[in-house]
Amino acid sequence: MKTIALAGNPNCGKTSLFNILTKARQHVGNWPGVTVEKKEGILKYEGNEYKIVDLPGTYSLGAYSEDEVIARNYIVKDNPDVVINVIDATNIERNLYLTLQLIEMGAKVVIALNMMDEAESKEISIKIKELSKKLGIDVIPTVAVKNKGIDNLIKASIKDNINTSNIKINYGEDINKELEGLAKSIKKNVKDSTLSSKWAALKLLENDSHIKRELNIDEDDKLKKQLEGCYKGIEEKVGFEPEMAIVNERYSVISEIVSDTVTRKEQSKETVSDKIDKVVTNKFLGIPIFGLIMYLLYQITFTVGAGIQDWTDGLIASLGASTGAFLTNTGAPEVLSSFVSDAIFGGLAAVIAFLPLIMVMYFLIGILEDSGYMARAAYVMDKLMRALGLHGKTFVSMLVSIGCNVPGIMATRTLENKKDRMIAILINPFISCGARLPVYLLFITAFFEKNQALILFGLYAGGLLVALLMGKIFSKTLFKGEPSYFVMELPSYKVPSIKNVVMLMWDKAGAFIKKAGKVILPVMVVLWALSNFPLGVEPNSEESLLGIIGGFFAPLFTLAGFGTWQAGISLITGILAKETVVATMGLIYAGVEEGVAVTTAIQSIFTPLSALSFMVMSLLYTPCLVALGAVKRETNSWKWTLFTAVYTFVVAWIAAVLVYQVGLLLGFK
Repeated sequence: MKTIALAGNPNCGKTSLFNILTKARQHVGNWPGVTVEKKEGILKYEGNEYKIVDLPGTYSLGAYSEDEVIARNYIVKDNPDVVINVIDATNIERNLYLTLQLIEMGAKVVIALNMMDEAESKEISIKIKELSKKLGIDVIPTVAVKNKGIDNLIKASIKDNINTSNIKINYGEDINKELEGLAKSIKKNVKDSTLSSKWAALKLLENDSHIKRELNIDEDDKLKKQLEGCYKGIEEKVGFEPEMAIVNERYSVISEIVSDTVTRKEQSKETVSDKIDKVVTNKFLGIPIFGLIMYLLYQITFTVGAGIQDWTDGLIASLGASTGAFLTNTGAPEVLSSFVSDAIFGGLAAVIAFLPLIMVMYFLIGILEDSGYMARAAYVMDKLMRALGLHGKTFVSMLVSIGCNVPGIMATRTLENKKDRMIAILINPFISCGARLPVYLLFITAFFEKNQALILFGLYAGGLLVALLMGKIFSKTLFKGEPSYFVMELPSYKVPSIKNVVMLMWDKAGAFIKKAGKVILPVMVVLWALSNFPLGVEPNSEESLLGIIGGFFAPLFTLAGFGTWQAGISLITGILAKETVVATMGLIYAGVEEGVAVTTAIQSIFTPLSALSFMVMSLLYTPCLVALGAVKRETNSWKWTLFTAVYTFVVAWIAAVLVYQVGLLLGFK
């Protein structure tokens, strides 16, 4: 099966193209040895199948981030049959830098010149045939979101006679001479490397630490001295470092190509995106507008999702009653009936019941992402982040964490400065992930019917504020130093692709259901067993093993207003997976009062004030085991992993106690 890799800059439309090529025939995993997401799929075309690999979006193939290294290593070592380089037609100059690097690696490249409709709207004229001739590769104009040009792109990518480009970059006599000498030495001295000696020599002059390690430069004194001599000689003759000289020559080639193939109006007219950005990225209005948009998102979530959730609740209750009646009529053992009614319909179903609200929320988030607004949210927060001593990209990882803290923690690897990266990792767990959402929805539905969106907005905003506060503290104590500058590109606004948005929603919903089956159900089996042992005690009582464990932790939460064994055990199981907080409560209360919904049950145990305190605790306390595992992998330290687990719990406890005790002083109940 032929393999086609997709490579391109962020915001070039690569994801839309991947979804069109693979349709539903795709899966997500991790790249070998790392936790960066790997997306693969199958393209079916004219009776044949082709493997599509979506490489991480990157501006270059250097060694400045793990995404760059992964994309580069895949092309060099796995040698795909062809690389489709997706280029934003409105910004060819910047995109072609990656193209030249792909060509220099010896990859067989086909260009998907995407977003041609936007280029036309900006009155950008591109000579496609001339561009193809100068690059020595096929250039196919496309509009991925509208499925235009895709058939031509596929045909160009699967043909048998794709050749590598014959374009040569002249780096000047001084650099070319050193490149030639280095390449000969690598070919002679490094026998076990699969890398092209010429390309490896180029990367060494670019001071690529990964290639240095792969070629064992530090252990080869002769090659090491030769490389040091190259650096010194080039700097003396050219006037600056070899790396900068190489970058300058690449951009000189790009400038020449673009000047001959791309025509723009001398004075570009103000676009719709420019007009919108004058308002939404305004230094005074930007953050309030972001807050308002997120509040409206939560309001719509409850307005639209409530009716669907009521239907889901009714369906689950009806199914539970029918299943219980069936088991009773067939004379099934009491232990089986107890397990089905308590663990399955009481526990697991209590979590699944909130799936409609979760899907509505992710659908709305998908619209914001696909429209281009979320990039603006990161931009408007940059000034605040820098004022707190944090890097602007930290907020990007926080936005990712709204779905799940694990990819949010992994997203911190795009931060080049160790100080920025460590702070981002440590504060990331305070950002409320989708797994906490069922907890909020349960208590908000039970106690705050009139202010549902406001409470949910407050929780998400509260998590962000605590994260920023702890980031400021860390930047002044544990990790001193100046933050790096934040540079990002704002993509043009576009009408969201309903297909992309729905796929995002289904991905999140599918992950939620899979987690329910793989994680929550096994936990429910264990908890149900603990709730029924030792034999002879009343199930789901304080005398059961579950009650004893919960009772041990309950005093910890007395000052926070929920010092019951039920609340204690629910929070402890939540460290395994946050969804199990609701599942545990569903198990416990279903077993105590048959037919009573967990929402009704907690209304007799909690007050609105203690419910708010419980939600704050759930928002901030120790992240789940999978997230802690991500912290361990990203920091490579058990010390920082344990620190994260403990300090987040302490911060959560203090916040929950303050909410409850101050609330009592103010007369709330």
